[in-house]
Amino acid sequence: MEFNQYFDHTILKADASEEEVNAVCREAIAYHFASVCVNSARTKQVSCLLADTDIAVCTVIGFPLGAMSTMAKKLETLTAIEDGATEIDMVIHVGAVKDADWDAVKKDIEEVKEVCTNNTMGRKVVLKVILETCLLTEEEKRKACETAVEAGADFVKTSTGFSSGGATVEDVALMREVVDAKTTALEKETGVTHNRVQVKASGGIRDLATAKAMLAAGADRLGTSATVAIVTEAAGQ
Repeated sequence: MEFNQYFDHTILKADASEEEVNAVCREAIAYHFASVCVNSARTKQVSCLLADTDIAVCTVIGFPLGAMSTMAKKLETLTAIEDGATEIDMVIHVGAVKDADWDAVKKDIEEVKEVCTNNTMGRKVVLKVILETCLLTEEEKRKACETAVEAGADFVKTSTGFSSGGATVEDVALMREVVDAKTTALEKETGVTHNRVQVKASGGIRDLATAKAMLAAGADRLGTSATVAIVTEAAGQ
């Protein structure tokens, strides 16, 4: 895969203007990134701008806290899909993780996954589950990854970039290990081949060295607003 295709070109700041979002879309087209990732209010705008391309429209859901009701996440997801989203990045219910209420965590993901799979547009949409790893213990990260796999996530993702920390190489490697092991265990248990769950690193990826380190640790996708600078640095080398 070409280096540019590892990136979700991201603009999630609260004060992002219409023209700034337009500019991000133009950059994504020019550099052929994997997706443009935006808040849900910008989904239709991005979908229109990327309509004649193969660049995915990625919308964040329950962002950045994950602390809203599952019904609210489902409605936001459905609206985003109707507005053109082809990928959904939902924030996990971090409080439920801290409570070790894994049934609630799983149900939250499953309900959003159901909308991604069966919706009014008749389109299957990729679901990425944001763990907010900086707030979790190692055991919580492991269990959150396993729960996300069980609930049908297509990706697990490190961070929102809006909390106390972002992606680390150690967390990416841990997540890669856990989702692979859980997938293998599910296949042995059910006898059914399970789609490979992927890992997205996001938060604090601002230079080429960091991007390469995340990929080497097992990331399949990188979320960053510094995408152009990173690929320009790569081209220079």
